[in-house]
Amino acid sequence: MASKIEDYGLIGNMFTSALVSRSGSIDWLCAPRFDSDACFTALVGYDKHGRWSLFPTATVRESRQRYRDDTTILETEFACDDGVVRVIDFMPMSGRCDVVRIIEGVEGEVPLEMLLDVGFGYGADAPFIEKMGDGVCFLSGPNALILRTPMALEQSARRVSAYFRVKKGDRISMQLTWFASHEDPPVAADIEQTLTSTEKFWREWSGRCTYQGRWRDAVVRSLVTLKAMTYAPTGAIVAAPTTSLPESIGGVRNWDYRFCWLRDASLTLDAFMVGGYIDEARSFLDWVFRTIAGDPEDLQIMYSIFGARRLTEFELDWLPGYEGSKPVRVGNAASGQFQLDVYGECLWCWYAARKMGMPGGVHGWHVIKDLITFMEDAWQHPDDGIWEVRGGRRHFTHSKVMAWVFFDRAAKAIQEFGSGGDEGQKMLRHLCALREKIHTEVCERGFNQRMGAFTQSYGSEALDASVLMIPRVGFLPGSDPRVRGTVAAIEKHLLRDGFVLRYDTEHGTDGLPGSEGAFLACTFWLADNYALVGRMKEAEELFERLLNVRNHLGLLSEEYDPKLRRQISNFPQAFSHLALVLAAQTIETISAKGEIA
Repeated sequence: MASKIEDYGLIGNMFTSALVSRSGSIDWLCAPRFDSDACFTALVGYDKHGRWSLFPTATVRESRQRYRDDTTILETEFACDDGVVRVIDFMPMSGRCDVVRIIEGVEGEVPLEMLLDVGFGYGADAPFIEKMGDGVCFLSGPNALILRTPMALEQSARRVSAYFRVKKGDRISMQLTWFASHEDPPVAADIEQTLTSTEKFWREWSGRCTYQGRWRDAVVRSLVTLKAMTYAPTGAIVAAPTTSLPESIGGVRNWDYRFCWLRDASLTLDAFMVGGYIDEARSFLDWVFRTIAGDPEDLQIMYSIFGARRLTEFELDWLPGYEGSKPVRVGNAASGQFQLDVYGECLWCWYAARKMGMPGGVHGWHVIKDLITFMEDAWQHPDDGIWEVRGGRRHFTHSKVMAWVFFDRAAKAIQEFGSGGDEGQKMLRHLCALREKIHTEVCERGFNQRMGAFTQSYGSEALDASVLMIPRVGFLPGSDPRVRGTVAAIEKHLLRDGFVLRYDTEHGTDGLPGSEGAFLACTFWLADNYALVGRMKEAEELFERLLNVRNHLGLLSEEYDPKLRRQISNFPQAFSHLALVLAAQTIETISAKGEIA
């Protein structure tokens, strides 16, 4: 990727996605493969191979990029000395890996160059290029791409190029489609028709958003981004469409985020419901419970978008990484960790769905009962924690709080909806007793009197932003002095130029070398907490500061480097956009009520 991480826009069609830079280059294109645990990657811009550039050869005086209203159709406009040209990028709602680029002459006449350099297998596999039917094909093993365009193309070893001029009123199209190399290429799409239908789909979808607050534009863009990162056939949402964009430029904390985390389940459900998107919430919930059905001991923290479990982590040693950030990883070894909090998130998700009126269905009582049996003992054991640290298991405070959430939501579901029938009623007293026992233990062992705050783990003085979830999940109210003390301690120890670190990485307590930037979701949680403890002015100011960190298209990565003033880590990041939506709702709700939660 030649540009800064935040200099990209996302296009997607709920089957695949791509990143388009402000300079008009598509540097990342990946699509799901049923015969793979991750994705195939056709373009990967970690080095000189793998990009689809389209840019004026004349001097560019000014360029701008924007989404066409509340859609994923991206427009990049270049103003040159002799004219203005616009590039329209989108993915048709075709259920396949399709990228369409339309070059439109706006004023005068502009010379342009197009270069398509394909690197399959994360840049390792050079394709064979041949003319096929109405297009040029790139073939490598099981993968093939076909480029269709009326322009004359020049061919070299692993790339094709074109040089052409666009006058006012001209409209030139290019369509790139993936297909299995042993099959015939898919039929070419009607470009103008697919543009119209794609725009209609996204306008209708975003127009259904029921959120009408003062931050509507930011909320709708976040929800559209989450929708675009959804895999429609299963309802799963990837944490990010990229892998190994660094948490620190030049560092080693580079992870593959092209999977679906159970931790995001309850937040995703809540975020979609903020916008009134019940069908999306239901689809994601169904994916969660199809995925977790089975032995609770086998529950993973993340799965592929198909629900596959094997996410073997390995390194691509032939790639230099983004700005020299190595290693570049595929797969994620954290999938094998034991993280207690995901059980709480699953029950939170199930209970929230019942409150929304969703029926039991595939996520029925039999799954919940098995989880309860497992958690009766499991909550007492140390785990690897929310942040997937590789420094050994501990009794993480956030994990215990989410264990409390597990039993709390199970008990409430029985009380409010009669879940489990007679069997559920027989379990109710036991569940309430476990809930109370965990609550007492966390308050005694997770709260550090000297620090005046809940800390990262039992007996530790280290702070961790994950405990900011305590008032959101209802463990303690925002008015509780222990919550206020925790907020004050995090302000003192984890704030960097107004942004929140997940925890202190400088002393190597997580088993990993190097450091990372401020975590954007945690900073939204702090804004959320300001509202919950009654500090409304600070909540609004912090929220606005976070909105200003978004890129020119309203997108957020996972982290922000306050020193470099850059977004870093995988992009765009679902967790950050989920946190934005929920913080907007919390702040506005409490502001309207005029009371502390």
